[in-house]
Amino acid sequence: MAAIHRLPELLINQIAAGEVVERPASVLKEVLENALDAGACAIDVQLEEGGVRRIRIADDGRGIPHDELALALERHATSKIASLDDLERVGTMGFRGEALAAIAAVARITLSSRAEGGAHAWRIDGINREPAPAALNRGTVVDVADLYYNTPARRKFLKREATEYAHCDEAFRRIALARPDVGMQLSHNGRVIHRLPAGEARARIAALMGDDFLAQGREIRAEGALCLTGFVSLPACARNRRDAQYFFVNGRHVRDRLLSHAVAQAYADILHGSRFPAYALFLEIDPAGVDVNVHPAKTEVRFRDAHAVHQFVFHALNRALSESTARQATDSPVASALVAAHANAGAEAATNRYPLPTHHAATAPGRVVMDSASQAYFDFASRARPQAATASNGVAAGAEKAHFPAETGAPLGYALGQLHGIYILAQNAQGLVLVDMHAAHERILYEKLKIVFDGTPAVQRLLIPAVFSASPVEMATAESCAEVLLRMGFEVSAAGPRELAVRGVPALLANAAVADMLHELLEDLREYPVSEVTTLRRNKLLATMACHGAVRAHRQLTVPEMNALLRDMEATERADQCNHGRPTWTQFGLDELDRFFLRGQ
Repeated sequence: MAAIHRLPELLINQIAAGEVVERPASVLKEVLENALDAGACAIDVQLEEGGVRRIRIADDGRGIPHDELALALERHATSKIASLDDLERVGTMGFRGEALAAIAAVARITLSSRAEGGAHAWRIDGINREPAPAALNRGTVVDVADLYYNTPARRKFLKREATEYAHCDEAFRRIALARPDVGMQLSHNGRVIHRLPAGEARARIAALMGDDFLAQGREIRAEGALCLTGFVSLPACARNRRDAQYFFVNGRHVRDRLLSHAVAQAYADILHGSRFPAYALFLEIDPAGVDVNVHPAKTEVRFRDAHAVHQFVFHALNRALSESTARQATDSPVASALVAAHANAGAEAATNRYPLPTHHAATAPGRVVMDSASQAYFDFASRARPQAATASNGVAAGAEKAHFPAETGAPLGYALGQLHGIYILAQNAQGLVLVDMHAAHERILYEKLKIVFDGTPAVQRLLIPAVFSASPVEMATAESCAEVLLRMGFEVSAAGPRELAVRGVPALLANAAVADMLHELLEDLREYPVSEVTTLRRNKLLATMACHGAVRAHRQLTVPEMNALLRDMEATERADQCNHGRPTWTQFGLDELDRFFLRGQ
């Protein structure tokens, strides 16, 4: 082994560059952050060959004084912190003083800058490091060429031009999303890709994530000791990849498991399978409450009170996602009364009964209305009315009496009829509403089951026990999980060597297919320890129960039954999607229908 010796300064910088400069996108990120720290209001980025050949970034910030240009290229030289106290409350994007030195060690860098009040600009390059006069109106220009020209082994690890450009584009997007108040432009090989004027956050998000994301998303705004703002996608608009997930802490894009887990938990009850939500979220926190000095790339953070941050983010998102569009659609007295009735029912709501509102006489000929004497109640759980599907188009019997005024204020309107025994057609003030009755009722039952099972569930004793065949594994699971099943409202016991008898079920599921539901429930219980059923696992079991208890396709409903289901949806949280994340209803506006039929043209 050779004797211990000091490494050359260039080699030290090249080793350090491996932590900071991974690829052209790393260079772009570091220089953009410096531009923002310098107070830039406009930034222009030019790339050539994916940034490998050239990255040129010009800003109109405060600039660097002549006598500090050479120092700016030295390691651990920075204007952003001066003491440990500063490090513990970092409020700038950069603070390590490593970026420019690392870039200068592995690329040809030229730095031109004109400080505020300076007579003219000065230029310095990473090799000679002697300032020379230059022409520049204001701000700073960082020109980085031939990345890894002096370390060919590292250059071989770079990907194709298209891949490196894609990483640069993503780095640009993250910075642009964080600072909508700064005008930014990105060009690649002479072609302008993004031209983003300074403006509001909503306009910047629309420009980078699409108008559809905003139109189909939900705004987040929660303030307290922390502040969380931004937009999240609804479950029905989830994606197959995590390619549109942006989380910023004090304007810095981060990848943090704590924050990702909080978001995942907020979506756990409404988004299932291999789908991922899209979001752009901005968390503001006291700089003393977060440690950004975790990784040289500054993409990881640690929170002083991680649990409080997790709970704040989770509850903010959960509240926003719990509100269904139907509940937000109107502030009318009718809708408010329905929501209040649902809240007051609480754990006593063992059934799904909601009275239809009273309507006054209509002047339109042929329109039949209901008065207080003909109010209807409907309970999917306690009354089953299976009827054979008609050979016609599936419109429910009595549909001719379903024409209620659209001006009554009910967000989902009133039923017109059924389509093929699967969908409910309704009209509201905006136009036509189409509801998937099974998916909607599944969500209603699920939310009610969660309320009921927080206490002691009401049990419906069966006059004739439901007996069904069971495998040896199911028999063993039913015996070992008997206490868990009883807490959930199921009275299950052995009726023979290979048979189970169900003598009681939760009242909300009195009309469910008992055998099918128990088979699936026992299969789920086998996956969990019998000694402890956590909230997440309990909710999965309740979702299984709700799916089996919900009204099935091709069941013919009367108009009062359909209207009662619509009122239940308006009073139920997360009613926009079922337990599996599928949408439960959609709206077709009158203007949309008019355009389709070319009315007025």
